[in-house]
Amino acid sequence: MSTGLVNKPVLYYAPRSPPCRSVLLTAAALGIELDLRTVNVKAGEHMTAEFLKLNPQHTIPVLDDNGVVVSDSHVICTYLADKYAGVDDSLYPKNEAQRRLIDARLYYDCGHLFPRVRFIVEPVIYFGVTQIPEDRISYMQKAYDGLEHCLAAGAYLAGDKLTIADLCSVATVSTAASFAPIDEAKYPKLTAWLKRMEALPYYEANNQQGLDMLVKVVKGLLAEQ
Repeated sequence: MSTGLVNKPVLYYAPRSPPCRSVLLTAAALGIELDLRTVNVKAGEHMTAEFLKLNPQHTIPVLDDNGVVVSDSHVICTYLADKYAGVDDSLYPKNEAQRRLIDARLYYDCGHLFPRVRFIVEPVIYFGVTQIPEDRISYMQKAYDGLEHCLAAGAYLAGDKLTIADLCSVATVSTAASFAPIDEAKYPKLTAWLKRMEALPYYEANNQQGLDMLVKVVKGLLAEQ
């Protein structure tokens, strides 16, 4: 007979990873306590038979919510918002028009922002690259223009309210800005948005700490060359 007990959702993650940090931010915004399980990608823990059963794409983060397994940070964030938001659905509204707008911002993150960040940091961490090429920095900075235009319509990326689009994007943008600085004169709205996000009460624990770890690793490796 079932006891009715439900375990905390398990998140397989790495604290340095921007996508993982976006899930941590979303969970914090929703007040969800996660069971955090670290996966050491560099050591190949994402390629074990056990992990591949969870996610054959062998990427992190992966969420296991009492048997419901969800992969990809953006999908995880939408899942958490749909399941745990309660009455206030402002993080990912059920209104179809609002949801399409948020989805467009999420796709901009996964299609344009995050790939450019990966091209900056991953060659240093995994392939021994000794310097970050200037063209990759400028390519990252070009993506800031799209965000600046999104913010013309409100304080957040999809309007006047905080959504998962902001929580996912800030994990990427804060990482990008550490290596490809944001020109405040050119992108004043983006600069103000980033400061607004940094002021969230759960930002430090769920994004800044992991970001600092990543920056320390990358800049440390570059300094060794």
